[in-house]
Amino acid sequence: MFVIPRKGKQYTWEVLLLHRVTSFPSQTMSLPSRMTGHSIVFRHHTFGLQTAGNQKTQITENLARLQRAFARKWEFIFMQAEAQVKIDRKKDKTERKILDSQERAFWDVHRPVPGCVNTTEMDIRKCRRMKNPQKVKKSVYGVTEESQPQSPVHLPSQPVRKTTKEDFRKQITFLNMQIERHCLKMSKVAESLIAYTEQYVEYDPFITPAEPSNPWISDDAALWDIEMSKEPSQQRVKRWGFSMDEVLKDPVGRDQFLRFLESEFSSENLRFWLAVQDLKKRPLQDVTTRVEEIWQEFLAPGAQSAINLDSHSYEKTSQNVKDPGRYTYEDAQEHIYKLMKSDSYARFLRSNAYQDLLLAKKKPENEQGRRTSLEKFTRSMGKSLASKRLTGLMQSS
Repeated sequence: MFVIPRKGKQYTWEVLLLHRVTSFPSQTMSLPSRMTGHSIVFRHHTFGLQTAGNQKTQITENLARLQRAFARKWEFIFMQAEAQVKIDRKKDKTERKILDSQERAFWDVHRPVPGCVNTTEMDIRKCRRMKNPQKVKKSVYGVTEESQPQSPVHLPSQPVRKTTKEDFRKQITFLNMQIERHCLKMSKVAESLIAYTEQYVEYDPFITPAEPSNPWISDDAALWDIEMSKEPSQQRVKRWGFSMDEVLKDPVGRDQFLRFLESEFSSENLRFWLAVQDLKKRPLQDVTTRVEEIWQEFLAPGAQSAINLDSHSYEKTSQNVKDPGRYTYEDAQEHIYKLMKSDSYARFLRSNAYQDLLLAKKKPENEQGRRTSLEKFTRSMGKSLASKRLTGLMQSS
């Protein structure tokens, strides 16, 4: 142990681990592996004649162990410590007291003196032993200790509870649930989002200007005329090819799809799907009557427009009809939707009727209607300007 006499007092050197950048050590470090990034700082602590003997003994043992571990680098460590002490002497008294109290608090928590009561309610090392009972405990200085003393509060960890059959059952259930989850890679999700954005970019008015222009910000009402007309535009027909939902959302698309199904004598599927959609919007007092009507028309034995359902969906729907509600035909509707999507919708996209609508050019009457609306706007503006000029001339005269 180094003892330096100074003005009638004795100073003992205690080894502390401090980060070179921060002013306060945030965690314990393995010294041999991080010697380049950290410095060992010797901090002097004044002990009067009343200092307890066990503290001196502990400091002496720790210092001797460090001297043996770092015998080759001890001179370099000592030089660094002297430089740090010189820097600390230049600081004012208040700052030195704050740093000293921080260092004492750090070591009281992470390495309390044997035989002393821990300063915290729950010891940090005890918490670590409870969380990681199999983990090997290391010394604060990164050196294996010959004998690690334990304070009275540092009791040995509790024995690990053996895994029971119930624990294994819970783990198996959890793993089965994880297997059944539909997980997608982030790359696949990004690709699908990019493809969706590129597909709908020409229908987004914030990115692509609408043709014709928005009637809410311009005086062109051609857009409303096109929407009201039964002749769809080429862009509108192209959107039907994205998915079956686009066809069912568009009133004109539904009519065209229904005509195609009537030509193939399978329109009852779409009519059943539309009837169930209408049932979900009906008032509650009309639900029971409407459920019975749909059953008699599409599902009852000898129905006029019987639909093709599998046995499972038919049995479940038969049970639901006994307690009618808005979602009585949910399973049957889903089955018919999948049937139309896999069979009828694909044939509709390949049909001549859809191809003719897709390749058709824009109707000339739309252009004529646009010119007419522009002419009306020009005439109205001309009349308003002329009336303003006349009133101005009359006032001046």
